Amino acid sequence: MSAAPVTAAPTTWSLAVHGGAGGMSPATLSAAAQAAARAALHTALAAGAAILRDGGGAIDAVAAAVAVLEDAPQFNAGHGAVFTADGTVELDAAIMDGRNRRAGAVARVTRTRHPVDLARAVMARTPHVMLAGVGADAFALTTELEQVANDWFKTPERRRQFAEGGATFDRAMKYGTVGAVARDNDGHVAAATSTGGVTGKKWGRIGDSPIIGAGTYADDRACAVSATGSGEDFLCAVAGHEVAAQVRLAGQSLTAAVRAVLDEVAAGGGAGGMIAMPRTGEPVLTFTTTAMYRGSVAADTPATVAIFAED
Repeated sequence: MSAAPVTAAPTTWSLAVHGGAGGMSPATLSAAAQAAARAALHTALAAGAAILRDGGGAIDAVAAAVAVLEDAPQFNAGHGAVFTADGTVELDAAIMDGRNRRAGAVARVTRTRHPVDLARAVMARTPHVMLAGVGADAFALTTELEQVANDWFKTPERRRQFAEGGATFDRAMKYGTVGAVARDNDGHVAAATSTGGVTGKKWGRIGDSPIIGAGTYADDRACAVSATGSGEDFLCAVAGHEVAAQVRLAGQSLTAAVRAVLDEVAAGGGAGGMIAMPRTGEPVLTFTTTAMYRGSVAADTPATVAIFAED
């Protein structure tokens, strides 16, 4: 009698989000601020999970989760982004689909309410991967995406920070980039990241978040990655792609690969965190700062969120 065929365990969906890594601590972040951040992370997880639970794709889930975080004033993305040295808001975002490694990105956009959706429109509607500045803003006007005045992004807290010296370039990473990584029931992965950059940035500075292979990367053959932290250091480490390469080509575990890349960033004087989603198994959420706004949910695991290392 022939043996019964072995049936592989079905792939199950999973989602992780972050709201940035930085120097936050229980002493510097009020109880109200902590509660608001945790609530926003839960809302983002719920938005992405609703799509995945209904059989939707990973690319749709990360877009939905990041859009929620772009509207949350607790984070440095969209409504709540930090000011440039000129007192304006310039936004960067990227999204990548692990199925075919197609991607879209925008940088220095000033009017689109949800930059992650504009990045996705670049991926879906143009032959390009990245648009920046006035060109990206002009492209936005050809879409149906909601446009707002630049002042819409400016919250009272960010205005206060700017008035108290926010025109000075700040690498302290007190307020965070947002991102999401997901795996759907078909085993496809995706990543998305959105940010306002660093406080007091000048001369059109662009960090790692919208750069495919640095702050954002997804490849079904390995994993999906979204990074946060000192952007220049993650750029030079080509962080997202390096994690995927160590998994796919060197056979590293995802946990080891993320740790190795964060160690490389640290060796260059940088710090931050990464969330990464494997083809199977649990996501990795790791950081070298004192805290990272983060959360995850899966088909068989309820949503959890955390901020500090001890959470």
